[in-house]
Amino acid sequence: MKLLGSLASPFVRKVRVVLAEKKIDCPLELVDAWSPESALQQSNPLGKVPCLIMDDGGAMFDSRVIVEYLDSISPLHKLIPAGGRASAEVKCWEALCDGLLDAGVLIRVESTQRPESLRSAAWVARQQGKIDAAVAAIARGLGERQWACEGRYTLADVCIGCAFGWLSFRFPAHPWRDDHPALAAYVDRLMQRPSFIETMPQ
Repeated sequence: MKLLGSLASPFVRKVRVVLAEKKIDCPLELVDAWSPESALQQSNPLGKVPCLIMDDGGAMFDSRVIVEYLDSISPLHKLIPAGGRASAEVKCWEALCDGLLDAGVLIRVESTQRPESLRSAAWVARQQGKIDAAVAAIARGLGERQWACEGRYTLADVCIGCAFGWLSFRFPAHPWRDDHPALAAYVDRLMQRPSFIETMPQ
């Protein structure tokens, strides 16, 4: 297997953290998702990272599909509970974090890819509102707990760490740390794990 992606994408980082936690050897091939000549376009018709290339040449995407697959192929450090409400809870955390990131990426695209004359302040404000609401919901859901679900480290924690790692990377002025000190302490603890240290966005 090999993973097509970038060093800045939080969705790619999610997959890389899971690979590291589960001790699965899978090289990262850096691709430019904006280039029509990229190898990515041949494997994912949506032209988005991450994309996992299988040994038989088949492709798997997006990050939610990939991490669930990776968790299923190795018994080491199971990150998604086996069905039931616990599994749904972990996936809800993932959906919340991915939604936060989707809104942030849309702001980035609006600010960096669209001509200035076509940029919409109202659109940016709408996406910013989603980010702020998601941050508040995550902080409220975590409270003072050590882990998001089941009293142990799961994919929910991976997703939260990747979301706030990216938020700090791309939006360093966002006041989430000052507004939610318990959340900040939780994220700082996650960032000390080798899997997060090895996958710092660049």
